Amino acid sequence: MLDINVVAILLGLFVGFVMSVTGAGGAILSLPLLVIFMHLGMREAAPIGLLAVSLAAGVSSVIGIKQGVVRYKAASLLALMGVVMSPIGVVLAHQVSATFLQMMFILVLLYVSLNAFTTSNKVRNPQGHLFKPQVTPCEINPSTSKLFWTASCTKRLLLTGSVAGLLSGLLGVGGGFVVVPTMQKMSNMENRMVVATALAMTALVSMVGVISYAGYNAINWVVAVPFVSATLLGSLLGRGYANKITLRKSKLIFASMSLLIAILMMIRLM
Repeated sequence: MLDINVVAILLGLFVGFVMSVTGAGGAILSLPLLVIFMHLGMREAAPIGLLAVSLAAGVSSVIGIKQGVVRYKAASLLALMGVVMSPIGVVLAHQVSATFLQMMFILVLLYVSLNAFTTSNKVRNPQGHLFKPQVTPCEINPSTSKLFWTASCTKRLLLTGSVAGLLSGLLGVGGGFVVVPTMQKMSNMENRMVVATALAMTALVSMVGVISYAGYNAINWVVAVPFVSATLLGSLLGRGYANKITLRKSKLIFASMSLLIAILMMIRLM
């Protein structure tokens, strides 16, 4: 049997790599993987997964800001509502049973898997981006690469941040799996901008979730240290492949992983 530290490192490398490539799969995959392979409870695994994703996303965000691909105003607006709603989600998570949380997590995994499979099969332009209507709520100014701020765009970003924050606290996820597909639908941003902006929001919201969970239970540092360290390394390794993998392939990878883990969690509940 593999040593617990080796397992934590392997899981962390995988989570960090997937998060860096997809911008959506880090936290939503980290929690079930910790539950299944490290035999942790949902509430024990949540802060570890959130801490790993927060730090890895933070590093990627700094790099993205330097490269000029993070739309920091949009990320700030998303994070604002996420930070407000995340602690509420943590409170709710401690009011329901562990079985209920696992069942809800399975449903979320199945939904995001189906959504990723569906959107990956849509017609694409030569650059690999999804075709969108000529006018989207959050339009990018082609001359400045910055958003045209409208009431519709602001409302949608606030709503998206709220949903992502609530699920982040409730299920111990970063929220990128909500932000990325939503922004791909409502904006004409390049995919690398969407991913970078989602990671910036995820870094802030996840850290708030860690602090909120720490108020209930002590963090298992025996698992957290190797897992978090490996996630950071995995995210840096993944950046080298992020631009080499098409949007279609990244969606299919995320969808397949989500479906597989949902099945494993269902088997575990039986």
